[in-house]
Amino acid sequence: MSFVNKKPKSMAKPHLGFTLIELLVVIAIIGIVMSIGIANFITAQKQARDASRKQILHNVQTAFEQYYATTNSYPTTPALAFDNEALPKDPRDSTPINYDNISTSAYCVCATLEGGGGNANGPAGTSCDWDEAGDYYCVQNKQ
Repeated sequence: MSFVNKKPKSMAKPHLGFTLIELLVVIAIIGIVMSIGIANFITAQKQARDASRKQILHNVQTAFEQYYATTNSYPTTPALAFDNEALPKDPRDSTPINYDNISTSAYCVCATLEGGGGNANGPAGTSCDWDEAGDYYCVQNKQ
């Protein structure tokens, strides 16, 4: 008498695939990871545009100071300080940078920062309103 290794008929063939619960858990995990990633990406974009704004303002300041060194006065219109008379634009929406209080003896140039942490509350008509907790980043004449 030989013993044959037979499976009982009550044992069914194993299921191939995933249950609905397993799929929902995986989809939820992917959704959470994506929402974190998108939030970080948006924050990184804002920080990059703010860094670009600060660099643009320092370039404007350099151009104005070079103009002053050449002519002994600041330009009355911002375009005069640039070779091609093209004014720098905001990196987000290409609007012009805010030139405030430009005269032959002084200037104040400001840009709004998306992430805050600026050095001013913004242009106040006659001069930059300096405040370390402001939303604007401003530069002014060095002379």
